Amino acid sequence: MYLRRLWLTDFRGYTEFEVSLVDGIVAVLGDNGEGKTNLVEAIAWIATLSSFRGAPTEALIRAGAERAIVRAEIDNDGREVLLEAEIPRQGRARVQVNRQKLARTRDLLGVFRVSVFAPDDLVLVKGGPSNRRAFLDDTLVARHRKLDVVRANVDKVLKQRNALLKQSHGRLTEEIETTLDVWDSKLVEAGEALVAARVETLDLLRPRLSEAYDRLAQRPATVIATYERSWDGPLAQALVASRRDDLRRGVTTVGPHRDDVELRIGGLPARTQASQGEQRSLAFALRLAAHEQVTEETTESPVLLLDDVFSELDPARSDALLEHLPPGQALLTSAAGLPPRAAPAQVLHIRDHALVIVP
Repeated sequence: MYLRRLWLTDFRGYTEFEVSLVDGIVAVLGDNGEGKTNLVEAIAWIATLSSFRGAPTEALIRAGAERAIVRAEIDNDGREVLLEAEIPRQGRARVQVNRQKLARTRDLLGVFRVSVFAPDDLVLVKGGPSNRRAFLDDTLVARHRKLDVVRANVDKVLKQRNALLKQSHGRLTEEIETTLDVWDSKLVEAGEALVAARVETLDLLRPRLSEAYDRLAQRPATVIATYERSWDGPLAQALVASRRDDLRRGVTTVGPHRDDVELRIGGLPARTQASQGEQRSLAFALRLAAHEQVTEETTESPVLLLDDVFSELDPARSDALLEHLPPGQALLTSAAGLPPRAAPAQVLHIRDHALVIVP
């Protein structure tokens, strides 16, 4: 799988933009603020319909424009796929796959796969539990897109249960108790299914994570990733036990939305005890492990998008990352050139959100 062509209209700082890409390493060079990350963001957005930078929809549309348009032509094992999206300031984006309107967002899953590596990935190690949960959920959905329904069910039940808890104002009436029993039952069913999928995914990633970290760090280390539930025993019992506290606080205090993944290097917590270099290597190792697992299970290698990652790595780790890049298409952005081992098949120069010819 690789991206053949990309067209942008009024996306971020791009007024009109078109580029053809090769299958292999594509270097995207330019000074800071010229539009390199915006280009990568557009590619990732058309694959997922969301910004990996967490940007709201209106931020994606060029100032003064009413809508942005992203079009991408994908080569999927010799089969041409055309993705088209119109992003309005108000309302949902309108998306087409091969000129056919997309009925549901989840129908796009698997059509075009990307793996994004960015400096902000450090939050996978240093940030809060929500970052690690999101990484694990994105990975399990990339493995099996039907699991997106499981994730969506948990979010839906939690939204309804929390709304009921807020409406109760801390009082447990007979009506509220009956309704809570219903939502608890639904949360147990959906939550246990999601946790089972997370644990299975982490079990598959664990050996790949350890191997990827050793390659990047260029020395053996004991890397451990452990799934940590926010409750003990059966979830149904935990919800009953926490009900009084949930009513008082107006939120659901136990469940898959409060779980975490503990990461350790050499037996020590990576979040607090690892060096910056170790943390960054571990974050990239997580991305590589997920990329490799998805490639194996789907038999399709996602397009790699590496946004300015080399500025955050020392030369040895940069060389190690390049040496062990998975096969397939990879877009590498940089404001200071690329390490010698990059050997790109294509080089694009971006200036003021436009392609420029460099002699």
